[in-house]
Amino acid sequence: MMSTPESRLAALGLVLPTPATPVANYVACVQTGNTLVVSGQLPLLDGKLLATGKLGGAVSLEAATEAARYSMINVIAQVKAAVGDLSRVKRVVRLGGFIACTPEFTAHATVMNGASDLAVAVFGDAGRHARSTVGVPSLPLDAPVEVEGLFEIA
Repeated sequence: MMSTPESRLAALGLVLPTPATPVANYVACVQTGNTLVVSGQLPLLDGKLLATGKLGGAVSLEAATEAARYSMINVIAQVKAAVGDLSRVKRVVRLGGFIACTPEFTAHATVMNGASDLAVAVFGDAGRHARSTVGVPSLPLDAPVEVEGLFEIA
């Protein structure tokens, strides 16, 4: 039997949440042709931030990596809401990660692996993607991480 993104999510024990509603003048996703762009998602779990603060400060590397994973869960929830069936994802083209951190913090890539590892776990080889990870002085609601995505859709 062929493995699907939904079956991989189930095997990981993950249930996608109801996608977050945008809090300002933007939309969660835009599809043009076979490209789906997902706006930045925060590490929300049951409507609350998984962690707050900055890396290199109050937030540990482990907590931030888990926050990146939860941000990616929310990205995937937006994709599912937009296209219905996650099997329509032909490729995770790119992920962008924003890490709220002190100027001395340099382990951005390790944090973002929380999102990247989940993309590959859910989408298999189609989850391997290009990526940028940027340190920023602050994020909305004092979140430590925000993740956005670009997907090719069948």
